Amino acid sequence: MKSGIRKILYILCIIGAGLCIGFLAYYYVRLQENKKIYEDLQSQTETEASISAETEEKTADTEESKKKLEIPVNFEELWQINPEIYAWIEIPGTSIAYPIVQSASDNSYYLNHTIEGIAGYPGSIYTEGVNAKDFQDFNTLIYGHDMEDGSMFGDLDQFRNGDYLKEHETLIIYTPEHKLTYRIFMTVTYDDRHIIGSYDFSEKEEREAYLASIGNMDPDVTADSKLVTLSTCIASQPTNRFLVEAVLINEE
Repeated sequence: MKSGIRKILYILCIIGAGLCIGFLAYYYVRLQENKKIYEDLQSQTETEASISAETEEKTADTEESKKKLEIPVNFEELWQINPEIYAWIEIPGTSIAYPIVQSASDNSYYLNHTIEGIAGYPGSIYTEGVNAKDFQDFNTLIYGHDMEDGSMFGDLDQFRNGDYLKEHETLIIYTPEHKLTYRIFMTVTYDDRHIIGSYDFSEKEEREAYLASIGNMDPDVTADSKLVTLSTCIASQPTNRFLVEAVLINEE
């Protein structure tokens, strides 16, 4: 009787192990497929930038042509993939170069969906509906997963190093009409509160309170500035978030 039970348990263990291996294999394959979506887009954007640079040398130096040449992102093609893509973020010299999306109906949708609507990691780089899409809010929160391979916002951790931050302090956001250039001025380990829901940024005192809460010491960053905050999770600190703070210094 006991040997029969042992045999059944042994068989169940084998089945369980097989299911676990199968799930891990499926997860890995899906993760690689989802990552390739973004790698292809990054490659495409690099090509667009190269073509724009070459064209700029051959094109008449008019304001209209320069304006177009400064947007090396083909939004028309991106909209064919997903019409909710509305901007592109990149930090030169890092792996961060991604479309930004915002769901019209579910703020958490892109946390676990790619821009093609495929469920699972690495998700998307996204903002919530409370933020305007023109980046004119005092603080635009941009979310992304802290992927172990460094993709998405996995590279943000390197900004803890002051020298690395100084070498990569430029952050650029492209929209179909504008190029917004930011300066990364600090990083901070924060709690997991919903920042925009915790502060009324329409009030100057609340904007000042937020800057105090992150320990801002930069005299050029004030309650009248325009910020973007890159937010990602910390695997070893589930109740904290790692924030990279950047201030707008130029808009074209």
